[in-house]
Order: sequence, then C-alpha cells, then structure tokens
Amino acid sequence: MSIPTLKNFFAKRLLPRTSRVAAICGLLLGAGGAFAAYPDKPITLVVPFAPGGSSDIVARNLAPMLGERLGQSVIIDNVSGAGGLLGTQRTIRAAPDGYTILLGSGSEILINKLINPALAYDGIKDLAPAVFVGTGPMVLVGKPGLPANNVTELLALAHAKPGVLSYASAGNGTPMHVAGELLKMRANIFMTHIPYRGAAPALVDLIGGQIDLGVSTLSAAQPYIKSGKIKAYAVTSAKPSELAPGIPALGMVRGLEGFDLGVWFGLFMPAKTPPEILQKVQAAAQQVLADPAIRKKLAEQGISASGASADELRKFMATEVEKYRAVVKAAKITGQ
Repeated sequence: MSIPTLKNFFAKRLLPRTSRVAAICGLLLGAGGAFAAYPDKPITLVVPFAPGGSSDIVARNLAPMLGERLGQSVIIDNVSGAGGLLGTQRTIRAAPDGYTILLGSGSEILINKLINPALAYDGIKDLAPAVFVGTGPMVLVGKPGLPANNVTELLALAHAKPGVLSYASAGNGTPMHVAGELLKMRANIFMTHIPYRGAAPALVDLIGGQIDLGVSTLSAAQPYIKSGKIKAYAVTSAKPSELAPGIPALGMVRGLEGFDLGVWFGLFMPAKTPPEILQKVQAAAQQVLADPAIRKKLAEQGISASGASADELRKFMATEVEKYRAVVKAAKITGQ
C-alpha cells in the first residue's frame, strides 16, 4: 500500500491526526523490519544455461560464499533452453521478493531482444541489476590442420577462399556469433556461420576438423588450447588479456583496430524488487567478488571479477547494447 493510499485509508476513518501519523509510522517500521529480516529462507540462483557452461561455472563459484554473506543457502537452478530465454523469463515472472536471482549475460539480457523484437520480455526494462560480476574475452580458434599460423595469414586465407571457411559459435545470436559477424565485416571476408547448442559441441567438431574456425569463450577453449588440440589466433579484445597470456588481440591487428567484444555476467532480479533488497544483495556480492580466492577461481575460467555497482552495470549495458545493435543490423542477424 503506497503512502498516499495509507493517508486516504486513515483519513476516511476520521482518526485523529496523531493516531494517523502513529499508524503510518508503525506500518513503515514494519516494512523496514521485513527488509532487515531478508533473507529468511533459501535463495534460488537461476542459471539460464545447462550445467558445465561458462554461466554455470561462474554461478557455482559465487553461490557458496554469497550464501555465507547473506546468511542463507543459495541454490542453483539450471533452467536452460531457447538461448537463455526460459531461465530469464522465469526470473522476470518470479515474485520480486529477493528470493530469485538471475546470473545473466549478454545473450539473454540484450541480444535476444535485438534479433527478435517480438520477444515477450525486455532485459533492460524487466530486470533490475544487482551487481556487475565480471567480464572476459572470447577467443578465435582454429582446427589443428588449418594452414594459417596467425591472424594475418588467416585473413589472407579467407580472402583467397571466400565462403570456403566455416566458423562455429555457441548458438545463433550469442556474443560469439556477433563477434564472428563483426570480424567478417571489419576484415571484409566471407565465412559460413555454423551455430551449435553451446561451446562444448562446437569445440568437439573443431578438434575433429569438421569445421575450420570457432569463436568461443576463453574458459571453454582454454584446455584445448593448452593441450595443442586447437589453434588460438586471437582474443576478441582491443588489447591482449592477462587472462590469456601469449594470445594476441584482434583489436591490435592491422585493419581491425579497436575490435572489442567480450562476454560479461551480472546478477539480476525482477524489476520491482525493493531497492533495500537489491542493495543488500549488491553489498554481499561485492564482498564475495573482492575475495582473492574467488577472483583467482574466476580468472582461471577466463573471467576478470568486477564487483561494480548496479549503476555501473547499467552504464556498461547501455554501451554494450549499441555495439550489439550495430552488428545485428549490419549483418542482418535474426532469431531464426
């Protein structure tokens, strides 16, 4: 009940002014007490992708310590399907009481709406950011027998054989797909996009030589890069990443200056979640993300921990969505 409604409620009952003030204050103090008691039961952390992927790995690193800071268990619920859509919709439709949190990323929060305007939700309007978890580069990788040893040679090969080379992504409309299309446009090359249902099956086919190239999360590709099963050409950032020492950056290749697209993660709650609860979750998550052990674990997964505020995450998304929008429009990426 809003403050104006409360005033009307008591005025209609002709209570004395002092009684009305005391009653309103009592209700407000009761609401404050409810926020102070949060959480008083386990919290669900929705991961909108299957177990084993980057989102799942990040969530499982965060959940135990986040639960410790909040004083309640944080239970992971993998609600996979439709490129993150199902888990995101579940969070949006949940009660805005702080007991459902989404580990969100670029695909389901921003890109899905760009490639499918008829989508039933808007990740910016229908979700409230709680904290910026972190960012990481993607990586351009190739099959072992590909006759190109660096990005310059690879682009020359693509120019010489337009349409012959194929590249895999973790799915249509994912950041990996967007990065691949941006590379095609910036380098003026043509490659055939092969969407997969996640990074893992794409990398299996890359190792087997069924496809030529792939754009992958660093965390998924790193073991195969280190074992020599695939070639690492470049990370998809403007500068080399400390998370991938020895791998050059696409943004430093001649003709690709400034190329910068990565993966990112944040914690989100339903849009009408009270600010007091959002602030409580933000404070707890920031403590977790400042922990050296957690930062090390995330770095091993190719993620640089952030811990920036909800406001900073909003600003970041406003910039990121315009990057996505430009590529989606130019490359005519659709949800089909």
